[in-house]
Amino acid sequence: MVEVLISLAKITVIVFVFVMGVASAMTLLGDRKQSAKIQNRIGPSQATFFGFSLFGFPHFIADGIKMVLKENITPKNANKFLHTIAPALVFMPALIGWSVIPFMDHYCTGSVTTLVPGDGSGVQHYTEVCDGEWKNYFSIMHMNAGVLFAFAIAAVSVYGAAIAGWASNSKFSLLGGLRSSAQMISYEVSMGLSLAGVLMIYGTLNINEMVRMQGHLIGDWLPMWGIVIQPVAFFLFMLAGLAETKRAPFDLPEGESEIVAGYITEYSSMKFAMMQLAEYAATVFIAALITVVFLGGWQIPYVYADGIRIFGGVWTPFGEEVWYWISIVLRIGAITFKILFLVWLQFMMRWTLPRFRYDQVMTLGWKILLPLSIANLFVTALILAIIW
Repeated sequence: MVEVLISLAKITVIVFVFVMGVASAMTLLGDRKQSAKIQNRIGPSQATFFGFSLFGFPHFIADGIKMVLKENITPKNANKFLHTIAPALVFMPALIGWSVIPFMDHYCTGSVTTLVPGDGSGVQHYTEVCDGEWKNYFSIMHMNAGVLFAFAIAAVSVYGAAIAGWASNSKFSLLGGLRSSAQMISYEVSMGLSLAGVLMIYGTLNINEMVRMQGHLIGDWLPMWGIVIQPVAFFLFMLAGLAETKRAPFDLPEGESEIVAGYITEYSSMKFAMMQLAEYAATVFIAALITVVFLGGWQIPYVYADGIRIFGGVWTPFGEEVWYWISIVLRIGAITFKILFLVWLQFMMRWTLPRFRYDQVMTLGWKILLPLSIANLFVTALILAIIW
């Protein structure tokens, strides 16, 4: 019974509080406030609460009320069943993928000791050992093939977009669905290949183990983060991830200036809201994947469960027991900050870069990113073969 309550608590905090909270806040902070700042505009300020604008927050409430009260319309001659379930097929994968994202290392019921053996290659392996039992309290699900699960779930959302485009009985929607499918196929390959080099180095598909390995130090001072050992893969993965979220400058499946609103043209009310919210949740999910694979996840350089370790020395403020809880708070705060920073960066790119033409999107995916990702994989494999 206790384990069931813990699982429900993890789902509530991670999915409904953090993911849904950030995705909802992005409709105000990202789409309105941040764009207004970049474009030197005032932004939302007209809706007030008892005479106070509250930084545009009443607009956020008004949007929710408007979505609930709007009429739910299904186009004539549309496939009503598929038109209805398509938003769920887009929305649910953006939430299910979070089940394998770790916000902290497993909780130790005893005390944690950090072992620091080297392997002669200049890498110090800072391995945390628990003398009690590891408890998975900081991710919804612990899976040895977590990376594959995250990719498989993320790929499902394109089915929702394609079905929504076809079931709407609209040429604009159909074009948007076809664009979404083509874009996913084009960039999914580059995403996987750019990640393959990192997997070869870490030797695991377990996301939590990948983050643990990023706590190792190269030369006893440089964190072994993914962006350090695979800088090219980081930029390739981030660019392909932007294209996967279908947000500007890769928002061709919506393409307001060309096909009205793409595959969501014929949606209204809460169906439309689910489609939009799914895109925001996907933006946060891509930021989380980049964080755990390339930016150390919950790792903070030199900060470990039993103290701060740097250049062979150990400093444990407030004692080991108190410090362990402090390190948990610091690490959860670190991964949260990294995710929010990447979300902010994605919106900065959205409001800074102009939308690509469709042929440019395809050219970038097949003629630039794909060859670079293959070359990066080949060079990584060659270096590993020489070293090991």
